[in-house]
Amino acid sequence: MKKYITAVLILSAVWLNSCTKDLVPIDYSEINPNIFPKSASDLEAMVYSCYHPLRGSWGDGIFSTSERGVMFLSDATTEILFGKYGDQGLASLHNFQPAYSGFTRYYDDFYNKISRMTMTIDLISRSTVSEDLKRRAIAEVRCARGLLAYTLFDLYGPLVIAPLEVLQNPLKEQPLARMEYNEMVSFIEDDLEAAAADLPLPQNAEYGRFNKALAKMINIRLNLHEKKWDRVKELCNDVIAYNAYSLDPNYAAIWDLEGAKNSKEVIWAIPCDYAGTSENQWQLMVLPSNYMPKGGWGTISSTWWFYDRFEPADKRKQMLIAEYTGSDGITYNRSNPGNILDRGPIPLKMNEDAARTTSLSTVDIVMYRYPDILLSKAEAIANAGAPDAEAMELVNIVRRRAGLEDKQLADYASKEAFNDLILLERSHEFWCENGQYRADLIRHGKFVSRCQEVTQSTYTNPNKVLFPFSLSAVSEGKGKFIQNPGYQ
Repeated sequence: MKKYITAVLILSAVWLNSCTKDLVPIDYSEINPNIFPKSASDLEAMVYSCYHPLRGSWGDGIFSTSERGVMFLSDATTEILFGKYGDQGLASLHNFQPAYSGFTRYYDDFYNKISRMTMTIDLISRSTVSEDLKRRAIAEVRCARGLLAYTLFDLYGPLVIAPLEVLQNPLKEQPLARMEYNEMVSFIEDDLEAAAADLPLPQNAEYGRFNKALAKMINIRLNLHEKKWDRVKELCNDVIAYNAYSLDPNYAAIWDLEGAKNSKEVIWAIPCDYAGTSENQWQLMVLPSNYMPKGGWGTISSTWWFYDRFEPADKRKQMLIAEYTGSDGITYNRSNPGNILDRGPIPLKMNEDAARTTSLSTVDIVMYRYPDILLSKAEAIANAGAPDAEAMELVNIVRRRAGLEDKQLADYASKEAFNDLILLERSHEFWCENGQYRADLIRHGKFVSRCQEVTQSTYTNPNKVLFPFSLSAVSEGKGKFIQNPGYQ
């Protein structure tokens, strides 16, 4: 294992908008932890540093909208996206191995951020500021730690989580084993429950910062992962009871230039700007170079398999561009795809931001939305007992906004049929958001079979539900760190 460093290095650049846009970069690497923090501004700087790895950034943001981000590669393992080359091509075929850094880097680059957050919590708890300030600050850091830990857990399974006493003794090298499975789940849930207790209500939270609903939303994802249906229902009911969210009438408008900020259904979005404080590169990634009026690199497409599963009237389908006339004067479509639309349409799930002055966009990265609460509750109701009228109505609420007719319970009375419907609706509602559909396929036992059906891959197998750890991570564990099955 790499040695842990006790000095908390508060990052020199933190994110943006109402959170950080007006902050002057500060380097706290020379500050003695024994005398820091002493003021509210010190506390804020420490909290902001824990948002830093959770932003969009090609270099060091786990939610980058490029090939280095969780959403991009996660959705590329499903029918939503298809890559012809690079890491996205490997993802589409489930051809990932311990030597492929594109799939091991999330753990290698971010697991130590969990340790930093642990040290930050300890420093805040020993600070001289008021107890109210400490509670709020610790809640934000624990939410950040819970979100990061859940994201990595979903990709890799149990992680190495260094205890505070190990972090406080950096000169003593201590190889650590990965947590036991149930211990890992409890670690994440404890963080999220503690965060939800002290974070502000959604109505009182600043845009871009964590709130109670977000902590519970991540907890819902964790409990869906564990198929704890009663707990999912309870958490969904808590968020519904906040009376803070409702569906926007216009689905596409959520991804307008100011869409997320003005939305009534966005639980959390990552603010982005042209300066790259937090980056949104999606237009650059998906638009072909000849797209008018402003193109990109065209690094990935959707699939026609995915496109054909939408009902004709589905408004969510309109953001999959199946035809366009390029700068070369040629009209590209399914009949004349060139090498652009041959595998599927362009997945432009946001305003094209044609006036953008750089390769980046100011469209904020939408991470979690209220429809996730509704569909999660519907799934939990059906699987805790049987599909019923309430569960079907929750699905139909989401479908109506998409311009679709109601589904009838009589046609989906079995758990199998209802779960197939839920999985389909989740893919159509949440494509190219936070990459959660990979976990949905895994939960429903369709991750491998779907890859085989769509791509005919010979690389996929049941072990591919988890990414591999790097050879260096295993080596540094000196026998205590065990690789995921199928990658030895």
